[in-house]
Amino acid sequence: CLESPDFNVCEGAFGALRKICEDLKDELNNDVVNRPLNVFIPKFLQFFKHSVPRIRSHAIACVNHFVHIRSQALMVHMDTFIKELFQLAGDKDNEVRMNVCRALVMLLDVRFDRLAPHMADIIEYMLIRTQDENEEVAKEACEFWLTLAEMPVCPEVLANHLERLIPVLASRMRYSDMELMTLKADEDDQSVPDKVEDIAPRFHRSRGGHGGNHTAAPKLNEEDGGDEEEESEDEEEDGWPDQTVTIWTLRKCSAAALDLLANVFKDKLLPVVLPILKYTLFSSDWLYKESGILILGAIAEGCGQGMQLHLPNLVPYLVQCLSEARALVRSITCWTLSRYSHWILEQPHEKYLQPLMQGLLERILDSNKKVQEAACSAFAQVEEEACTELVPYLVPILQTLVTAFGKYQHKNLLILYDAVGTLADSVGNHLNKDEYIQLLMPPLIDKWNTLKDDDRDLFPLLECLSSLATALQLGFLAYAEPIFKRCVNLIEKTLAQANMAQADPEQFDIPDKDFMIVALDVLSGLAEGIEVHISQYLANSNVLELLFQCMQDRMPEVRQSSFALLGDLTKACFEHVEAHIGYFIPILASNLIPEYISVCNNAIWAIGEIAVKMGAGMEPYINLILEELISIMNRSNAPKTLLENTAITIGRLGMACPNTVAPQLPRFIRPWCTSLRNIRDNAEKESAFVGICLVVNANPVGIAQNFVFFCDAVASWTSPPLSLQEMFHKILHGFKNEIGEAEWGLVSTQFPKLLLDRLNAVYGL
Repeated sequence: CLESPDFNVCEGAFGALRKICEDLKDELNNDVVNRPLNVFIPKFLQFFKHSVPRIRSHAIACVNHFVHIRSQALMVHMDTFIKELFQLAGDKDNEVRMNVCRALVMLLDVRFDRLAPHMADIIEYMLIRTQDENEEVAKEACEFWLTLAEMPVCPEVLANHLERLIPVLASRMRYSDMELMTLKADEDDQSVPDKVEDIAPRFHRSRGGHGGNHTAAPKLNEEDGGDEEEESEDEEEDGWPDQTVTIWTLRKCSAAALDLLANVFKDKLLPVVLPILKYTLFSSDWLYKESGILILGAIAEGCGQGMQLHLPNLVPYLVQCLSEARALVRSITCWTLSRYSHWILEQPHEKYLQPLMQGLLERILDSNKKVQEAACSAFAQVEEEACTELVPYLVPILQTLVTAFGKYQHKNLLILYDAVGTLADSVGNHLNKDEYIQLLMPPLIDKWNTLKDDDRDLFPLLECLSSLATALQLGFLAYAEPIFKRCVNLIEKTLAQANMAQADPEQFDIPDKDFMIVALDVLSGLAEGIEVHISQYLANSNVLELLFQCMQDRMPEVRQSSFALLGDLTKACFEHVEAHIGYFIPILASNLIPEYISVCNNAIWAIGEIAVKMGAGMEPYINLILEELISIMNRSNAPKTLLENTAITIGRLGMACPNTVAPQLPRFIRPWCTSLRNIRDNAEKESAFVGICLVVNANPVGIAQNFVFFCDAVASWTSPPLSLQEMFHKILHGFKNEIGEAEWGLVSTQFPKLLLDRLNAVYGL
């Protein structure tokens, strides 16, 4: 068929092959089917020269499917592939040029060594194609800069091209005519109901990071998987504008490329960017002005240091732009201001923060839905940065958010829940005032009462209520019982559906377990917020039996949230948990698997909370747990928060059963000390150090080889409680007296001077 002189036959065959290559690329690259690619790849390459553009395009697209899997059949013909791509670089057909660009981007990622000798020509070509009249071709070319910016060779190969590249990217950051027609963004559309297709599906992310949030690091909250890594930020929280519009455009691609390049070249980019900003930001053409504000936001992270000189003038100008006539200018300004919120918060509040707050709150109530969305998202970013610095502004903030509840359509209402939840997380119990509660809770409870149990809008609402329960503490008590009962019902229904689906998969579908996960997380928030008062609801429920089932679920996110709830219930009302400990601890012990970071982290934290409550009663379980914890403690590549959490739990086990932990002291004391030296003073750190001091008293020889690390960890305390300070004093002087003055003189020479000065000042060593 491919050789047929009939174009329709040939094109039809290629269309089918293209689909097969896309869907079955791994199978086609397999020995089991005699590697048909050994025949296909040379055949496809022959058609790169076909006289019909559509056939050429199909041929390139077919080969492209095998680049990322590094098909051996393609690797053998790599030189021919690259040569033919270069021959087609100037093809007049848009789709051919688009597939050529796509191929070069993939090769850049997979076989840079083969492209390296030609990089100067390829960069020149991609500069031209990024300016292509066809936006799809230009977008594929723009992906080249995104890929290159994340490669170690970027500074070397791109430094000499920035003066030409950055203006090209900037020019492609303006809205196209087609985008403007699609967005219809200057309408006063606040009263227009949202279309179902405009609302992105909501997914709940399970509660993470228990016990590992001792430093400035963000909470763990990642999706668990076989080789997950610690994340500092959710990918969805990069703050990029237009996140709800799922189409990846040339404008977005160009802005993302500029962001990455700014992070590579830092302030070296400014001599090129600043003239562009001067021209665009103050242009009388609103499209240029809007793109300039986007450029300013895109470089915020990478060029932040160098931009500080200009921000005293630019931030007030941006605040003025919040009142621009064009909705797209107002919306992008919200985003850009949020990118500089860290700098704004470091300045006098009356000069920068107060005008920003006023402007953002006004835009939250904008008559345009796109601006409402941008303002809400930007405000959430400011909330995260400002935390309790927002307390003086709570009245206008709450009044604005409550007004928005009565104003917003469906999609923005979901974003509003996030903003309220983030506010609760940021200001904590400062929200626990009757006037605030009476403002905030009624609209949330009204919405709560209208949503059905199978409505996914429950996710953002329940996440919001979970944060409020934790922040309001006893102020939430009046709303706790119906929320508790509904969450228990959601868990019960989901487990029942899962059991039916397992028993008869043909008749019953597997349920959406997100409903169960969010319910577990809300119960955690309740336990954390109303503490012992949750006991009255537990007494008349089967929560602990349900929790036992959830802890054994195959889905990592369910176990993660289950362990968080177990830890919170242990803290709040251990008398209900205690009877089930013999069932719970073996499950926790079986989940100490660092590859599932959040599950492991929450299991470790729950064990530590149980140890605090159980005391000597932990004795039967120490051997079940301690070996795994020591193994994690000695992992060189484990995330910092996991190591901190593990160290605290080991310390708590030592507090409960020091004589049992003491023989193992030499195996973990060094990483234990280095993990906890940098965390701030708090109750968890105190319990861990009390435990380790008891363990050291039981086995003082166990720290002899790592005494300097122990001293360093002791010195990390800013203000230890008096009882703990006395324990430190006893151990330090006991060690010094044991080895004698002469030996101490030799040992202390190993200590950094700052450490020795600190120990002398506080403990008289």
